[in-house]
Amino acid sequence: MTIDAKRNGTEVVIKVVGRVDSVTAPDFEKAVNENIEGAESLVFDFENLDYISSAGLRVLLMSQKKANANSCKMKLINVNETVNEILEVTGFLTILSIE
Repeated sequence: MTIDAKRNGTEVVIKVVGRVDSVTAPDFEKAVNENIEGAESLVFDFENLDYISSAGLRVLLMSQKKANANSCKMKLINVNETVNEILEVTGFLTILSIE
């Protein structure tokens, strides 16, 4: 997994490539924690995300809670069919904003 986090003013875009699983989720969480401070918009670009496990979903849930607490809007973009199916089965489609 590789993570590319970019800040443009108050918007943070985090691009994730590969798989987020129990091994890589701590790095994913670290990237979020290092970049969410002061953000008004948090965008996860999942165009090249192949898979996300429950550990990765936990990071997304934690991110959404932090975003809500800081009046930050969070959304997922470019979600492929495989990842979208995981989000649907787990009920995360109703929790997260996906474009």
